[in-house]
Amino acid sequence: MAGRMFVVAIALLAGLTPVSAGRQPAARDNVILITLDGVRAAEIFGGLDLEIFRSSLAKDAKVEAHPAYKRFYADTPQARREKLMPFFWKELMTRHGSIAGNAALKSPVTLTNKHWFSYPGYSEILTGEAHDDVIKSNDAIQNPYRTVLEELKDRLSLPTPGVAAFGSWEVFNEIAEHTRGSLTINAGYEALDTKDPIAAELSRMQFQTPTPWDSARYDAYTFYLAMSHLRAAKPRVVYLAFDETDDWAHNGRYDRVLDALSRTDKYLEELWTWLQSQPEYRRTHILITTDHGRGRTTEDWRNHGAKVDGAENTWIAFVSPTMTQRGEWRDHPPLHTHQVAATIANWMGVDWTAGRPGVGRAIR
Repeated sequence: MAGRMFVVAIALLAGLTPVSAGRQPAARDNVILITLDGVRAAEIFGGLDLEIFRSSLAKDAKVEAHPAYKRFYADTPQARREKLMPFFWKELMTRHGSIAGNAALKSPVTLTNKHWFSYPGYSEILTGEAHDDVIKSNDAIQNPYRTVLEELKDRLSLPTPGVAAFGSWEVFNEIAEHTRGSLTINAGYEALDTKDPIAAELSRMQFQTPTPWDSARYDAYTFYLAMSHLRAAKPRVVYLAFDETDDWAHNGRYDRVLDALSRTDKYLEELWTWLQSQPEYRRTHILITTDHGRGRTTEDWRNHGAKVDGAENTWIAFVSPTMTQRGEWRDHPPLHTHQVAATIANWMGVDWTAGRPGVGRAIR
């Protein structure tokens, strides 16, 4: 019964809110930051990795008979990535945005922190620099440093609901802000205070559908609760932090990693469609990236960290009305994760680098 209720709730919440008749709100700049935890560049740019997929199955398993192989395998990297994330590649990156991080095209994107796991990676994204001596674990400690989300709230004089972070991992309550209570944050198994009856039901049901990981809920709850907040509060700054790709990888379930990426592609399509239906969101800048990479081989793809070769390699996708480049970046100087904060601030007319000599510069 709970499963059926979840499906019904998702279907209802997914419906587009019609634009009201009469005078329409003026276009404004908005920004949405999206992170996909621990997603390798190998899957983003090449789709299903057959060698790793085969290594993740039982020795006597028939690879060609597996549902994930039938859904996602194709003969070329381009065809595989388009089967895995069709909206991302055929629409978002082709018509509206660009992406850096494909080593085969001499497009390097790397971390600057030396830990190569989640909290240091997310803090680098949100503060614009590594703090290796201070942020060196995944413990739920309040971020010692002010984040770009807080800066945007103050510089743009936004109300608390106007800057929102929704994360599947509970530690985003600490990661996303330095001063507790500065932002609207909903992360992990956390109820959402909402007047939306569908969102309220989803908020209740997240506690009845536990994941295999104590500190992270399913990404579907994160996405649809965030969509409810978008409709209700119309925030100008939103951070969506998905988690399943990393946890399924740690569990050795490569097929579930692919499934999670495929679902995320559908979330991106639904988000984009809704944004385009709303006059005040038609000038929305979107940046999509990851907190760290993973190992490159069948022995270490499940893992990351300072001793795992390849875990320092990341990627960044851009969708912005101020950037004309489309498709894949090629032959450029190295980009780094610590440039994300300045980039999204710059899109909103805010200079994150002023008074912060150590932070990464905006990507233009």
